[in-house]
Amino acid sequence: MLLGVLLACVVGAAVLYALFFWLIPAAVQHNAWAALLWHDVIVERFLDFVTSSTRPQRLLKAVQKKAIRGDPQSVISTIDNFCRSSEWAMNVGDEKGTILDSVVCEVSPGSALELGTYCGYSTVRIARLLPPGTKLITVEFNPDFAKVARQVIEFAGLQDKVLLVEGPSGDLIPKMRDQFGITTFDLVFLDHWKDRYLPDTKLLEECGLLQKGSVLLADNVICPGTPEYLAYVRSSPKYDSKYFKSHLEYTKVEDGLEKSIFLG
Repeated sequence: MLLGVLLACVVGAAVLYALFFWLIPAAVQHNAWAALLWHDVIVERFLDFVTSSTRPQRLLKAVQKKAIRGDPQSVISTIDNFCRSSEWAMNVGDEKGTILDSVVCEVSPGSALELGTYCGYSTVRIARLLPPGTKLITVEFNPDFAKVARQVIEFAGLQDKVLLVEGPSGDLIPKMRDQFGITTFDLVFLDHWKDRYLPDTKLLEECGLLQKGSVLLADNVICPGTPEYLAYVRSSPKYDSKYFKSHLEYTKVEDGLEKSIFLG
């Protein structure tokens, strides 16, 4: 009797494990909202409860355990592996990351701004490719995310190339010139709250922080989506805009990056 109960428990646990970690994740790979609901709500909250930690903390632990200190590429690869094999996270990801890399190398910015640091993945991708003397200013609203990001950036050995500023982007953008000595940005990477893409872009324009040739690169323009921002940069005579088709990080859901060159 007891053996039968134990066997049933083992089989039940195996079925739940397969459903949770294999079958359902595979089933939601091609559906945008199902993927976001499953990974970014259900799984995250479940693992937060079970582990008494947060996803950023678990990601940081993986970096500290498996990556090579002072090696940015090792940090990037470790986070990608964590997100593909252990727990999904909304970084720009490896597929779109190669597009980001190519734009950073193409622009070779003398000044760069990132809106939305999260855990520091894209910060590391950008900072490792910056020309000597260029510092990346990255803005993060959530102090818990910022705390983890600082440790990830430091582990990658890029703390001297990055200035992480905490607070709302709408409050910080007008202070860039006075507080940080920024005249204009050559490159701006938008990867924060999607409803802030358009107002923050207009704020960058109003504050004179864009010059002719400045490049805006926006992530997640299809999933979760930024329709008002896309309509603006694609229709405005101020921009020459191009879409780079890709996939939502670590899934098969269509997503992409929008590169918009400011024409003045």
